[in-house]
Amino acid sequence: METIAEQDIITLKKVLRDSGGYDFSNYSTKSFVRRMEKILYDYKMDIYTLINTLKLDNELLERVVKDITVNTTEIFRDPAVWQAIKYRLLPKYHSQKEINVWHAGCSIGMEVYSFEILLCELGLFEKTNIYATDLNTDVLATAEKGVYSYRNASEFLDNYTKALCVNPFNYEERISLPISKYMDFDEKKDLLKIKPFLLNKAKFKKHNLVSESNPFNVKYDIIFCRNVLIYFDQYLQNKLYGDFWDCLAENGTLVLGIHESILGAMSAKYEKKGLMYQKKG
Repeated sequence: METIAEQDIITLKKVLRDSGGYDFSNYSTKSFVRRMEKILYDYKMDIYTLINTLKLDNELLERVVKDITVNTTEIFRDPAVWQAIKYRLLPKYHSQKEINVWHAGCSIGMEVYSFEILLCELGLFEKTNIYATDLNTDVLATAEKGVYSYRNASEFLDNYTKALCVNPFNYEERISLPISKYMDFDEKKDLLKIKPFLLNKAKFKKHNLVSESNPFNVKYDIIFCRNVLIYFDQYLQNKLYGDFWDCLAENGTLVLGIHESILGAMSAKYEKKGLMYQKKG
């Protein structure tokens, strides 16, 4: 793959900002370069051709932005996180009349549907409002349809059992919960489909975390932003931690990826609760 010079990265980010309004100035340089090297290889272009073409071709620019921002996700990713949400976080909302939840950077929606399944099992589904956003309209379209490759998803189904059928606080408890309650499978057609009653719950919307404010103008009891901020530098991470703090309801909770943490001055605004962060007053 082509090695990209630092000055070319600066020029490329400027073109993306000036021509498309996408600001990657605080995007992790290492992640950005890695994504761009793959894009150049896939598109069979050198960096100079790409930069010049992006100035004139808005359709290509949108495709490149989608390729830069695409993130991986899976059903009940990191089961220990979901166990903590099930047994430590959600029980406190049983007496609350309404729950607002935002999945920021939701990708293809597997995390959204994982959470909806958990809500169903705890009897909280009906009174919860689910909001989900991503910058990439392609992944949002996939999320709204809830149709995935069975071949790609099957390796994650073990997460389902660990997250929902295992009680880490009482290993003697045995929970039987067939996954067919929430998903349909067709191995021959390589399809995994989310059940229809889950599909219409979430409101999906294109949203730029870097440049746009609260996308639904409500206070959220829980915000998921998992495995997104690792692609940003510390300045932008802290900005977003501040934005999330503003969006959270009193004592609201921010759920990050297992390799993400709040450091520095912003850590004073949150109380770490195991794998989650609760907003301080």
